Amino acid sequence: MRFQTLYEGRHIFAVVLALGAVGWWLGWTWLMVIAALLVIFCINFFRDPEREIPAGDDVVVAAADGVVADIEELEESEVLKTKCRRVGIFLSVFDVHVNKAPIAGKITYQKHHPGLFLDARNPECSKKNEALTWAIEGAKATLVIRQITGAIARRIVPWSQVGDTVPKGFRFGMIRFGSRTEIYLPMTATVEVKVGDKVVGASSVIARL
Repeated sequence: MRFQTLYEGRHIFAVVLALGAVGWWLGWTWLMVIAALLVIFCINFFRDPEREIPAGDDVVVAAADGVVADIEELEESEVLKTKCRRVGIFLSVFDVHVNKAPIAGKITYQKHHPGLFLDARNPECSKKNEALTWAIEGAKATLVIRQITGAIARRIVPWSQVGDTVPKGFRFGMIRFGSRTEIYLPMTATVEVKVGDKVVGASSVIARL
């Protein structure tokens, strides 16, 4: 477990532990059991394991753990302003929620977008939900990454800023609870995953530039 990741859950852990303390004080076994299960869930949610990161400037790794929900060709109108291939990854509450840099490079863009909290599986969430957009300029291309909240995820936590130079697999932020992460690739990239694939952040190769 990493302190930085666990620290993001400090308020949640405090509430759950207080709930357990109340159960102990009142002698309510059922409440203590619920609190214990919630502690286990939170520890599992805020886990942040080390990963083996594939080398190569042409290799693009998954920016998040989860399932590939869609692969589409569409206009990326915020940063690149050109047609891209977008790989959308859905993160359930049981996935690691720390986001990793898909390539090594310099962070050249970061912008927060307020919005709704639709279910991250809803096709409209990409346009309507609260999100944080990033751009990383690498040796071969500039990639755009979007962290998108869901119905349960209500907070996006950035750990990096514009101007930072990050290695591939670097932990640049996290989303608390179920959510969605999108990676916008150049049209010349070869996508190496398909819809339904389970991917592991910083470890699974999703494309080659």
